[in-house]
Amino acid sequence: MTPLLTGRGLIKRYGQQHALAGVDIDIEAGEVLAIVGPSGSGKTSLLHVLAGILRAEEGQITLAGQRIDQLNETKRSELRRTEFGFVFQSGMLVAELTAEENVALPLLLGGRDKGESLAAARDWLDRLGLAGKERRRPGELSGGEAQRVAIARSIAHRPKVIFADEPTGALDTKTGHATVHALIDAARATGAAVIIVTHDRELAAAVPRTVSIRDGRIEHSAPAVPVA
Repeated sequence: MTPLLTGRGLIKRYGQQHALAGVDIDIEAGEVLAIVGPSGSGKTSLLHVLAGILRAEEGQITLAGQRIDQLNETKRSELRRTEFGFVFQSGMLVAELTAEENVALPLLLGGRDKGESLAAARDWLDRLGLAGKERRRPGELSGGEAQRVAIARSIAHRPKVIFADEPTGALDTKTGHATVHALIDAARATGAAVIIVTHDRELAAAVPRTVSIRDGRIEHSAPAVPVA
């Protein structure tokens, strides 16, 4: 079976420094994996290249068998809006919008009806334990609640892949792990694949597969081994 998302021979440089030095990676539909490695290893660069946020100088990326690395910026932006979802360390919610408006935003940008979009947003907020907080703005939510809003926003349009870049970095350990489990459960409800960049060994050990990267190269890819 063809993997959902693949990267082949990915090379990304910053000046003379290789962030990615020839990376090959496959992600299956519905898979959950963690990309781990020391600071500066290339893990965030890999996530951003796969997501079309950054361009690789060399290599190929395919989504559902179709090349996406050659798309122009307009098409790449559309791809990120329709086929991908994102959860960042800081949440990156729009401060002026309510929780339900933040979640509905990708749907509205995709041309969906406002009432339908807000109804879908409220449904996801309810699933993620935020019923009754739909009208609160980000500044009125705890860090964990704000990240759950970000999760709802990332999945409401039912993307094929969700990219999570250090999603627990601004949270305490207990809240962070609960938040990631909420993300995984939400993704499994829709069949989306989840790619998590993290430096948290315990979190990485809780997902089905880990990909370890160092100096821009994948060291190994294996089922997660629980931390003793």
